[in-house]
Amino acid sequence: MDHCHNYEKTYSRRDFLTKTSLGLGALGLAGLMNPMEALGKSNFTPVGQPHFPPKVKRVIYLFQSGGPSQLETFDPKPLLRERNGQDLPASVRGEQRLTGMTAGQSSFPLAGSQFDFAQYGESRAWVSELMPHTAKVVDELCFIKSMYTEAINHDPAVTFIQTGSQFPGRPSIGSWLNYGLGSENENLPAFVVLVTKNKMGQPLYARLWGNGFLPSEHQGVQFRAGKDAVLYLNNPPGFDPEDRRMQLDYLQKLQEQQFNDTGDAEINARIAQYEMAYRMQTSVPEVMDTSSEPEYIYDMYGEDSRDPGTFAANCLLARRLAERGVRFIQLYHQGWDQHGNLPNAIKNQAKETDQASAALITDLKQRGLLEDTLVIWGGEFGRTNYSQGKLTKTNYGRDHHPRCFTVWMAGGGVKKGFSYGATDEFGYNVAENPVHVHDFQATLLHLLGIDHEKLTYKFQGRRFRLTDVHGHVVKDILT
Repeated sequence: MDHCHNYEKTYSRRDFLTKTSLGLGALGLAGLMNPMEALGKSNFTPVGQPHFPPKVKRVIYLFQSGGPSQLETFDPKPLLRERNGQDLPASVRGEQRLTGMTAGQSSFPLAGSQFDFAQYGESRAWVSELMPHTAKVVDELCFIKSMYTEAINHDPAVTFIQTGSQFPGRPSIGSWLNYGLGSENENLPAFVVLVTKNKMGQPLYARLWGNGFLPSEHQGVQFRAGKDAVLYLNNPPGFDPEDRRMQLDYLQKLQEQQFNDTGDAEINARIAQYEMAYRMQTSVPEVMDTSSEPEYIYDMYGEDSRDPGTFAANCLLARRLAERGVRFIQLYHQGWDQHGNLPNAIKNQAKETDQASAALITDLKQRGLLEDTLVIWGGEFGRTNYSQGKLTKTNYGRDHHPRCFTVWMAGGGVKKGFSYGATDEFGYNVAENPVHVHDFQATLLHLLGIDHEKLTYKFQGRRFRLTDVHGHVVKDILT
């Protein structure tokens, strides 16, 4: 009785108005958007309405963590070979901020790439000898050679390109898309993350695919290689699906009662996550089992595709997830941070990623999926044109370089066999058509039918968006 009396004393007029607005108002809105969900028949988040007709339905983002060198992959600079060992002119470097790893160098010797480039396809795109498989699909690719960022170190740079802010705590791209567009498959998450196993490099944190201040059901779900693809998904020993169903039904009743008492929307988010996990007990094993794939598919993606958890196997899984309506599929591949021993290290990175990346493009195209899928390849920044540390005839390293780097896109809505933007002859500054990280993000959202200025969420009194208060759609690369 004392507990009830205390509750009545603390239950204010504001509490009443809050509860009724969340209850009756939310029920009315839910009834308009999804009558079945309003009646409690489903916890499935319906597909949202884009602002305008989208060019693509889904995104596969092949993130190369560490910062691949554009000078060894897609942006050849003959002048660096001609002036190999000469000091970078101060007029070119200007007032560029340097990392603590090279700021103390007494000289900045230009390092020409040790790898040859050639032009391929009808588009005559330049590709390094490191990427022979990518060279075969250049006429499907749209290169952006004038990307730039404001972050010079890994963690803020990766956080920036993945969340739109250099500071932790913002929602990731996939979370924004999940929040804005919902899901196309009630049995799989709208946002799935795949990380290459056994790779050393800059650390990857779960906040990179986190929901930030958005409701928690919008966070990315990491699928892992091995027995338990999703942690804590399977029932414990002696617990069958009927037991789990009964437990969830009782738990939902308790949580609904708690929601009625508090009006905390996060409670409903938790119910939705429990229900999704229950459905995933069947759907995840099915999508992770690639044994039904024909031999020619394994041959296309490369021998590593037979080894779960490798980049090649994850590319194959990405195609399977795309077929099943997963909206945002994020792959992370570490190891591109080559401050030293770059020639040997980048060979290994290219060997691990080149064939599977190209195979993904080919596989999606042959299935009719590429026309409504956007595939992205790139890292968080580029590398310097000068050597970090000692430059020799066979060895050199490159430091972080935010002023210019290259990414490529392929799929619906972007021009095929097209290169946009350019860097100067030293490969140090953007020479034409600069593309900021927020421009890149605005363009990505645009292809999915979203006006980046309208996809907002109010938090702590301010309306936030992925592109903060910046960003312009790069219309020149769009079809």
